[in-house]
Order: sequence, then C-alpha cells, then structure tokens
Amino acid sequence: MNTAISDAWTLNLRVLLFYRNSPGLVGVSLGAPLAMLVVFGYVLGSAIHAPGGEDYRSYLMPGLFVLIAVNGVMASMVGAARDLDRGITDRLRTLPISRGATLLGQAVADLSVNAVVLVAMVGVGYAVGWRVHEGAGRALAALGLILLLRFAAVWTGFFLGMLCGREEIAGQAGILVFPIGMVSNVYVPTAGMPGWLRTVADWNPISCAATACRSLFGDTVGAAATSPWPLAHPVPATLGWSALLVLVFAPLAVRKFSTHGR
Repeated sequence: MNTAISDAWTLNLRVLLFYRNSPGLVGVSLGAPLAMLVVFGYVLGSAIHAPGGEDYRSYLMPGLFVLIAVNGVMASMVGAARDLDRGITDRLRTLPISRGATLLGQAVADLSVNAVVLVAMVGVGYAVGWRVHEGAGRALAALGLILLLRFAAVWTGFFLGMLCGREEIAGQAGILVFPIGMVSNVYVPTAGMPGWLRTVADWNPISCAATACRSLFGDTVGAAATSPWPLAHPVPATLGWSALLVLVFAPLAVRKFSTHGR
C-alpha cells in the first residue's frame, strides 16, 4: 500500500512539473468556458430567459463550472494518447511501479490543476455578477461535487485515449464532448426541447451536476413537480453518475494501460 501511494505521488509530481513548465495549459483550460460566457452570457443572453426570471448569467455560471469538469475527458484523452505515441507509457510499464497508482497519480495531478482553474472561474463569475446565496458550506459542497465529476471524467478520458491510440485521433474524438454538453440544461432549460431530446438532456450527467450546483449555490428555483428523478434529486444523481463512471472506466483504463500492444 505504501509503495502504491509513493508511486502515485511520484507520478502526480511528474504531471505537476509538466504544468509548471507549461503554464499556458492552465490558461487554455479557462479559454473555452470564458468563450462560452461571452457568447452565451453577453451575445445571446439577452434573448434567453432563465427560469423564475433569474439573471441569465447567474443561471449560466454553475453550468460553466460543470463544463470545466467535463472537459477533463478531452484533456485526459489527448494526454493518454500522447503518452502512448511518444513511448512514455511503455517506459512507465518497464518500471517496478503499480499500474493503478501510475494513472491515479496523473488523475490527482489533474484534479489539483483543475481546482486552480475552478477557483479562477469562480472569480470570473463574481466579476460578471454571479453570487453564492446559500452560504460557504453549500458552496464548498458544490465545488467538491464538481471536482468529483472531474475525477470521473479523467478516468473516462484515460480509457478512451488509450483506446484511440494516437494523439491526432484522440484530439478529433475529444470534440464529441461538445455536443454532449450542448444537450443539457447548461445553457437553456430543457423544457423547450422535443420530448425525446428532453429525456436525453434530463438524464445527462452534465444536467444533473449543473442542477445540483445551482441548488447548492442557491441560483435557481427548485425542481418542478414533473421533473425526472435525476433533476428532482440532483445531488444523489451526480454522486451516482460519478461513482458509476469511476467504477466502470478506472478498471478498464488500468487494464488497457497494462496490456496495450500485447
């Protein structure tokens, strides 16, 4: 156990040193949410009505926080495929280290960097008028929920990146995360969507997490009586989705890491 923890810590430092030498990567992680904030919050926001007459940017910000977490799929996909392409994975597998701890260290490092990005995005939210209305305890719970979803997204990306096998393929496949974010309640309520699409959006883990964060931050009115279970109970639903993703993709990623090319 101590050896596995030591291995994970060493791989965690490897990734953090990479970010230290490439600070622009943190800025890039903020780029997409900031672009969405400008486009939807200011360009299109005047034409979009938030539930309960709420200011649209206050409705949008928790969803953007969740998108930062979900973007971990793309980042980890490309990173895992890049390590395969450059032979780093093969070199790591020749070392007497725990296979699971190798990926765990990278996931924890990503979580640390994402926490910094999330704090910066919270500052941006305050700058544009978004506020926390339910106290620091519930706000911290919301941020913790976002980081948990990020952790689950990273494991998903690890497996998909190694499945792609090449950095170029992973980079192109990562774009598919974008429509998943669009078919959710991040930008607009799902009530106006066609029936079948609304069902998909309501059960989307991104919608669950966005609704949970809005509830914990105190940004919107409660769920309607006709809301499906994930939106009526968004916090348990988000915890369940996150646990399911980790339980499914963490073992698959470790197995793929250990057996790739054999």
